[in-house]
Amino acid sequence: MPEFKTSDGLRLHFEDEGSGAPLLCLAGLTRCSRDFEFLRPHVRDLRLIRLDYRGRGRSDHDPDYMNYNILREGHDALELLDHLGLEKVTVLGTSRGGMIAMTLAASHPERLSGVILNDVGPVIEPAGIARIMEYVGRKPVSKTHEQAAQVLKDAMEAQFPGVPLEIWRKQAEIQYEATEGGLALRYDDRLHKALLEQAAAGAIPDLWMFFEALRGIPTGVVRGANSDILGAGTLAEMHRRHPGLISAEVPDRGHVPFLNEPQSLDIIRRILEAA
Repeated sequence: MPEFKTSDGLRLHFEDEGSGAPLLCLAGLTRCSRDFEFLRPHVRDLRLIRLDYRGRGRSDHDPDYMNYNILREGHDALELLDHLGLEKVTVLGTSRGGMIAMTLAASHPERLSGVILNDVGPVIEPAGIARIMEYVGRKPVSKTHEQAAQVLKDAMEAQFPGVPLEIWRKQAEIQYEATEGGLALRYDDRLHKALLEQAAAGAIPDLWMFFEALRGIPTGVVRGANSDILGAGTLAEMHRRHPGLISAEVPDRGHVPFLNEPQSLDIIRRILEAA
């Protein structure tokens, strides 16, 4: 099982497959390397590198849950690149991963060949924040992946109309681990406490400053047309501040697109070509 140790002693898991141009995939807030399962079949010509953040997936939980923050997680990503001997990569960041990509653009732009932001920008819509805070840290009530799939389909139908149940079954497997006692989270549930305490302490940085560091880097944005995280107005302002930005809106998708959609794949390929 591929893993490395961070400078503060945590063992982090990662996946590294393929031999083409390197694409570092950074997952959503509560997700892990499995977050990119829908993308994998479409990028077999790339070197796909996927990280389990600290406290997620098969990586160690941090004794200090306040280290679950985008600056520390960005540092972990750099240490993974150093471990692999990679000077420069294109980063595909889904939600939280996109926020991390923006911090890397501000601190270490020389490590980035290109950046693709999956349904995230410098402003997170309040409705999306409220929805996220409702589920982070809560153990699933479903006992099986089949039950969880139906729950996901019912909950997400407004944002993802017409997505078949078998897709939500796969998504349930990505999100939840099957145990003898039922389904379990694939992350440290103290992540919820970290979010609350960081917000109370005013420890959330101004992401516009970080986003503007992307101006010299080929950057693309994928937005779900029904997203409650990345608003259309925010995307328009991103284009104004980054004249070279390219973007695509994915119909019948909310937060977040699966990345197997034609619009998503087109943006990924165009940024890889530019990089």
